[in-house]
Amino acid sequence: MPLLPDRITIGDLAARSGVATSGLRFYEQRGLIAAERTPGNQRVYPRPTLRRIAFIRAAQAVGLTLDEIARALATLPMDRTPLKRDWERLSTAWRDRLDERIAELEQLRDGLTGCIGCGCLSLRTCRLLNREDRAARNGAGARYLLGDEPDG
Repeated sequence: MPLLPDRITIGDLAARSGVATSGLRFYEQRGLIAAERTPGNQRVYPRPTLRRIAFIRAAQAVGLTLDEIARALATLPMDRTPLKRDWERLSTAWRDRLDERIAELEQLRDGLTGCIGCGCLSLRTCRLLNREDRAARNGAGARYLLGDEPDG
C-alpha cells in the first residue's frame, strides 16, 4: 500500500484500520478520535489516528471499557503518533487489569468443566449445590462462575 498523506479520508482510514466507517463515526462521537472537515464537509483524520484506533482495538481485546479507553486516550497526544514511552506508561497501567482479566478467564476455564449458569451442568449435582435455586438470592447471572461459593 502507498504511504498515506497527513490527512486520511474516512474511507481510507476504514480500509487501513479494519474498522467500518460506522465504527469510526461512533469512536468520533465518543471522543476517542477526532476528524477535521474539508471545505466540502468531508471527514479527514490526522494520520496518527491509525495508531489511536490500533490502541482502541487492543484495549478492547484486553477487556477495557470504552470509558477506560477514553481516559487512557485523553493522556495521549492527538497531533502526533504516541512515542514508545507513551505506550510503556499505558501498558504499565494496564498490567493489573490484565492480571485480573487473566485470573477471571482462568476461573472461567476451570469452572466450565462442571459449571454453567447457576453453578453446574448436571441436574443431579444442581440439586446438591443449588437446591431450590439458592444461588439466585446472590443476584443475576452464573453466580458460581462469578465467584460465589455454594453454601452446602
